[in-house]
Amino acid sequence: MILPLRCGAVRGLLLSIFVALVGSASSAEDLLASRLSELLGQERQALDVVPSARMSALTAPPRASDRDITTAPATLSYDEAYLAALPTASGDAQWDCLAKAIYFEARGESVRGMFAVGEVILNRVDSGTFPGNVCNVVNQGSGRRNSCQFSYACDGVADRVREQAAWVETGKIARLLLDGAPRALTDGATYFHTTGVRPSWSRQFEQTAQIGAHLFYREPIRTASN
Repeated sequence: MILPLRCGAVRGLLLSIFVALVGSASSAEDLLASRLSELLGQERQALDVVPSARMSALTAPPRASDRDITTAPATLSYDEAYLAALPTASGDAQWDCLAKAIYFEARGESVRGMFAVGEVILNRVDSGTFPGNVCNVVNQGSGRRNSCQFSYACDGVADRVREQAAWVETGKIARLLLDGAPRALTDGATYFHTTGVRPSWSRQFEQTAQIGAHLFYREPIRTASN
């Protein structure tokens, strides 16, 4: 294995070489200083020919839009204007799964309604009861028709994004939620259904919110009994 030499070790090695060549430590010091000064002068000359605009581009910090930003904005508004002002979002597979789940489950809802559905998915990820990442949560049970947790994942209809404006919105919402936006709408809900149905499990769970056409629930908090 070759170990890297530190700067001091390199200088010491060079000095020992110069001593061997000139026979005097003081002369070797002078010669080494002269050679280093010459080398630095050559570096400066090389930098002088680089156009100033190029040098500025090389030394400037990256633009905010080019950085990997992983925190949500300090303020959050549940309205169309707020979303419209944000840059188009993108992300990895987890972002894509969350954006599609919000799109197919809630794109006809208000901004609050879309955020609320996203909250449920991330609450499940964090719960310890459901799978531990977004894609596994939204695809849970999708191997059989009408056996999945989210109806769009096993309704037999191809999951094609046809409404581009809605897709851009849900992508921004997914990005905000994954980046840490507060989940303040559903009070920890891990279930929801539309107002047009009443599944049997809804009688056993605690309803936490109604937003648009969706009712939100969480499992009752169990306390230890003596």
